[in-house]
Amino acid sequence: MKIKLLAAAIGIAIYGASTILHAEGNARAGKDKAAACNSCHGDNGNSVAPNFPKLAEQHASYLVKQLRAFKDGARNDPMMSAMALPLSDQDMADIGAYYEAHKISANPMPELPPRDEDDDEQPAANAGKPKSVPEQIAQGSDLYRNGDLKREVSACIACHGPFGEGNQPAAFPALHSQHADYLIKALTDFKTGARGNTPENMMHMIAQKMTDEEIRAVAYAISMMK
Repeated sequence: MKIKLLAAAIGIAIYGASTILHAEGNARAGKDKAAACNSCHGDNGNSVAPNFPKLAEQHASYLVKQLRAFKDGARNDPMMSAMALPLSDQDMADIGAYYEAHKISANPMPELPPRDEDDDEQPAANAGKPKSVPEQIAQGSDLYRNGDLKREVSACIACHGPFGEGNQPAAFPALHSQHADYLIKALTDFKTGARGNTPENMMHMIAQKMTDEEIRAVAYAISMMK
């Protein structure tokens, strides 16, 4: 089963690598074109607000893919769709090159949400003291690297690399040092189907099998990768 899951992930990566084409970007030109993005995504792509993703050090191929998705409606977000609509392919390539050229910032240690906001999925009889942040990071790191064969949850490492570096040719995003809050939202959106613009809806198939605790644990682990 593990071999089958890995083979499927590799197959999708190869498919993605063979079908993604984009213009050559110019980071210098992208600086001016990305000026309107700074209010949400921060100077040089390091957003301050944890609900807005960091774009620094992200693969240009992935950023172009997402901007195209916002422009053509494959991804639905009123603000981003409006921002992407007037962009040409060259504009997208330049913006992608600009953000890719900047180093992503490190994150502080995540903090547990208040207890009443923490969706504890364990039965009441087994409910105890919630896991600490280091315990959740350890849990998330294991799931990231090994997945869960019994529930057919693929290991994140297959597509996103051992250190969250992603896969540039296949336009699979770099994840390391991303905000935990944003990662939790993204995985939850994949789980619920609110987002699903990946080949064959791969992320939806994976995330819908994950518990909320596992989503949080993986997000914490990835946010600490450098």
